[in-house]
Amino acid sequence: MSELYRKNAGIVLCNAQGKVLSCQRVDSADKLKSWQFPQGGIEIGETPLAAAYRELKEETGVSQVKLIAQYPEPLKYRFIPEIIAKFQKLGRKNIGQEQYWFLFLHLGSDDEINFKTNPQEIEFQNYQWIDILDAPARVVEFKRKVYEKVCAYFAPIIQKQMN
Repeated sequence: MSELYRKNAGIVLCNAQGKVLSCQRVDSADKLKSWQFPQGGIEIGETPLAAAYRELKEETGVSQVKLIAQYPEPLKYRFIPEIIAKFQKLGRKNIGQEQYWFLFLHLGSDDEINFKTNPQEIEFQNYQWIDILDAPARVVEFKRKVYEKVCAYFAPIIQKQMN
């Protein structure tokens, strides 16, 4: 059953003010629920942490980071039927994602953020630095429970970093 869940690395990027990077997807019909953290698939032979660094760079252009924490276990969510059907047409059997979550501190400036590092696969169109506890309400419903767990876990770690 776990082979039906695509292995994925999720990234919560925190800045020096204790805010986290929330990115607006280019492909979402619901603009109010189109915000998420960077995330992406783990390639064969790649560790979840290596995937997190790679995906963060590919999706946002950000590479100046320091690892702060990792969520203690992978978290799963199921795709909605429309996404499953789309993947089936592409020959993929995934019904959801199994995510490994990491918290990074951004050491660079906002000038480093660039959503066009891979012009063939631009995922985001805008970003905002927000309070981590506001993130779950901004994500699509099928990812919300994972976001609630990740944000509740990382929030006190971010708060401790700021003190």
